[in-house]
Amino acid sequence: MSTNAFHRLHQQERPFILPNAWDYASAAALADAGFSAVGTTSLGVAAAAGLPDATGATRAETIALARGLTRLPIPITVDIEAGFGGDPADVADLAADLAAAGVAGINIEDGRPATTLADPDELAEVIAAIKARAPELFVNARIDTYWLGLGHDTTLDRAERYRKAGADGIFVPGVRDSGEIRRIVTEIPLPLNLLFLPDGPTVADLSALGVRRISTGSLLFRAALAATVSTALAVRDATALPIGIPPYDDVQALVTPK
Repeated sequence: MSTNAFHRLHQQERPFILPNAWDYASAAALADAGFSAVGTTSLGVAAAAGLPDATGATRAETIALARGLTRLPIPITVDIEAGFGGDPADVADLAADLAAAGVAGINIEDGRPATTLADPDELAEVIAAIKARAPELFVNARIDTYWLGLGHDTTLDRAERYRKAGADGIFVPGVRDSGEIRRIVTEIPLPLNLLFLPDGPTVADLSALGVRRISTGSLLFRAALAATVSTALAVRDATALPIGIPPYDDVQALVTPK
């Protein structure tokens, strides 16, 4: 799938919704439902493998999933956390391999374990290395100032450093104040990606503020866990099953090569 198509999604008048999958079947179902692109959720990938999120422990699982998802007829973007612990050259090698496999974009974050933030120059160096090796890849630089609840006043400076390093988009999960969102959109000349928050601004609100991409993050994975338990309890307790469960043949069709 052309990386240019993924870049163009960020240039539309209205933001596009990017649902985040954790395995091939969930991504295929989202593509079948008509979504224009699919991302991965690092929490979903990690939890499905029995591993904690944001610790750099799922490099192999992420790469394997990414390679499988490129079978889908829509652009794929992959969350590589903070780069899985490699130096800039190592992360650039990983990004180049993903691009060669057909991945259209990546997320890379400046949050670190123990709720700390990386020096912005550190992530800027990684971004520059990635763009030197894989210039066609859409690099979405994630700024964790709001997600971790510290350093809000450094958000714009971080975004500008990442832009200068070659980032194609900026992701600020956790920000919900309309004034702050508008300020980021106004000050940074890159498409802004926000995380959908069930108790935050609506999609229409975010669109009016100039947001260009809205991700679901781990929401779909967590909803799937809830649906799994609810269905099992319904079977055990002889209560009504949830509606909308796809039949066997429909799921088989999602994963059967066309």
